[in-house]
Amino acid sequence: MAHVVVAGGGITGLVTAYELAKAPDRPRITLLEASTRLGGKILTTPFAGLPAVDAGPDAFLARVPWATDLCRELGLGGQLVSPATGRAYVWHDGALRNIPGGLVLGVPAGWRRLARSGLLSARGMARAATEPLLPTTRSTRDNLGLLIRRRFGDEVLERLVDPLIGGIYAGDADEMSLEATAPQIAEVAGRSRSLLLGLRHQLRENPPDPTRPVFYAPPDGMGQLVTELTRHLDELGGVDVRLDQALEPLARADDGRWRAGAVEADAVVLAVPAFAAAAAVRPVSPSAAALLGTIPYAGVVMVTLAVPERAVGRKLDGSGHLVPKPEQRHVTACSWASTKWAHWRVPGQVVLRASLGRFGDEHGLDLDDDGVVRAALADLRAHLGLTGEPTEVRVTRWPASFPQYLPGHAGRVDAVHGALRREAAGVFLAGAAYHGIGIPACIRQGRDVAATVLAQLRRR
Repeated sequence: MAHVVVAGGGITGLVTAYELAKAPDRPRITLLEASTRLGGKILTTPFAGLPAVDAGPDAFLARVPWATDLCRELGLGGQLVSPATGRAYVWHDGALRNIPGGLVLGVPAGWRRLARSGLLSARGMARAATEPLLPTTRSTRDNLGLLIRRRFGDEVLERLVDPLIGGIYAGDADEMSLEATAPQIAEVAGRSRSLLLGLRHQLRENPPDPTRPVFYAPPDGMGQLVTELTRHLDELGGVDVRLDQALEPLARADDGRWRAGAVEADAVVLAVPAFAAAAAVRPVSPSAAALLGTIPYAGVVMVTLAVPERAVGRKLDGSGHLVPKPEQRHVTACSWASTKWAHWRVPGQVVLRASLGRFGDEHGLDLDDDGVVRAALADLRAHLGLTGEPTEVRVTRWPASFPQYLPGHAGRVDAVHGALRREAAGVFLAGAAYHGIGIPACIRQGRDVAATVLAQLRRR
């Protein structure tokens, strides 16, 4: 029987193992996880009297199928919940301002609601309004920030696009790949002289359904997805899960198979961060390792707070707020978690999840827990009018957790895959560093790489 090693017990590695284990001609599978638990960045624990509050991602996109389909397959489809509100805010000029409708990833497709939002100055609105009159932007060097600055000016980028897209990646829109992080914007920019008019036409042709949820989550938090995947793996059998098992550099065994430490395999899937994959493949594919080493990471700190409802100085009538980079002190975003999720509500209590850190500014990781909490509270006192002290606090650190999709990202990833095919056939990559960082994208990659491995094994 063929043997496959899957390195990494996050969502990508778990899905890879699950897809392999489901196959009629399934191989023997060994899943190696360097930490003492499965789930990677998905972590759900009790907090402030609630049985399950996420310390990592708390939802997945509903408009793409991969996570929703997996939840249905695991028996969670009928249980999925959605945020109770779609309203969100941006902190600007000393006030929280509603993010208006008519935006696509922060890029305007109209003016009326944006003008009323107060997010742009009169000068910024006048600059953005010239966009339909500008000639076609010929080249952006695959740079998201460069395109938006050229088309709409600095304020649209810094107060809308960067907080929204940059927040997803804990990144800097001025250093992000347009094609890899905002392909729908890239596609419209490539075929339309005006980005605004192109997006407006797209929305008219395919108007969003206001009745359809944007996000889903299992009712017991994202950790429920990991729990169900693990249970299904146990039921399928044939998967040897080894926790606290660091991945060792790969080598060729005498019979031509792959050796990962004491384990030999016919194929290896590296569902680990790019820097860990680089260390693993360096002895067998130095060129792939060098390319993997060019993918940088950002680290963040998540501070979860429980506070008395009376201690909040404004009505929490949205899912949260974002803080544009020019106005950031510590907090980059805050989820009003007990408003966002109806099942997290406790009478008289508010739960907030504040994020600190982004690419180029990780000072929160250098603070001790008390310092991180003080920094978060200082900002939230200004943003939300918080008074007093929290009744419960949880600090979760995620160092080197957000891969950065720099300009030219897709070409680098293609080059890595090509180098492995030439120099280390039978070694595969999947995960957040390559073709999307969201949970649905990681699930899709796990399924795709499992299909590729099975096809290769069948050709042997």
